[in-house]
Amino acid sequence: MSTPTPRAFATPIDRAHRAARRSHAPVVRALSSTALDVALASAPGTRHARNEDAASPLDTQGRLFVVADGVGGGALAAEASAALVDHLHIALRPHPLQADDVRSAILDGDRAIRRSLAERTDASCAATLALCVATDDAFAQWLIAWVGDCRAYRVRRNSATAELLTADDTYRRLNETPPRGGSLDDPARMVGNGAVDAPNVRAVDMAPADVLVLCSDGAHRHVSCDELGLLATAGAPLASRCERIVDHARHAGSHDDATVLLIERRV
Repeated sequence: MSTPTPRAFATPIDRAHRAARRSHAPVVRALSSTALDVALASAPGTRHARNEDAASPLDTQGRLFVVADGVGGGALAAEASAALVDHLHIALRPHPLQADDVRSAILDGDRAIRRSLAERTDASCAATLALCVATDDAFAQWLIAWVGDCRAYRVRRNSATAELLTADDTYRRLNETPPRGGSLDDPARMVGNGAVDAPNVRAVDMAPADVLVLCSDGAHRHVSCDELGLLATAGAPLASRCERIVDHARHAGSHDDATVLLIERRV
């Protein structure tokens, strides 16, 4: 697979936050197609100068959805997450896709982003991610992929709880020792600094009225599976559900950037 060159650019999330930065209000977007309803809410951390999360632009033809969380702080962390989202949307454009295609795209992105950032800084900047991509035209079969501690969940129709589909690549879970000054709960695998060798990929199904949830750790660290299941399926427009999850994380103590992307398969 050829390696697309990531472009340094501001995502719609980042551009909107330039206007909303002082209030730290979430940016909320929604889109409906014949098969899916999709919505996104993303808010900068209360202690951040800018939002270091990035997410897919919502597209009526879309079957790929990504949430990425910049690691390392500052503008370059935001650029790493934005470049990763951009790279994956270029690399995973062909259809149909297999698990190895997704793994290759993530590894190619790691190399390309590392080269791009190395031209500008000696600092370590990277991103974690969670993505889902539909592999059939009925949007019933999906691949879930992740690196680091962004997460994917599935909420079944009429379910009272969210099912975690991913397993965090943290030092604690991988039984590895963090670097000096680091935490066991920090991500041990990232994209953009060479700290990934085997991206996680699994296949899942999605029935009508099921909801897939992608989120950064600024959201999921403060929302339980039961709370997420209730908030993601509450009787409200999908965009309102996204915003409520971000607001819940804020009220529960999150000071980090928080991004939630919901995909609901239409009945």
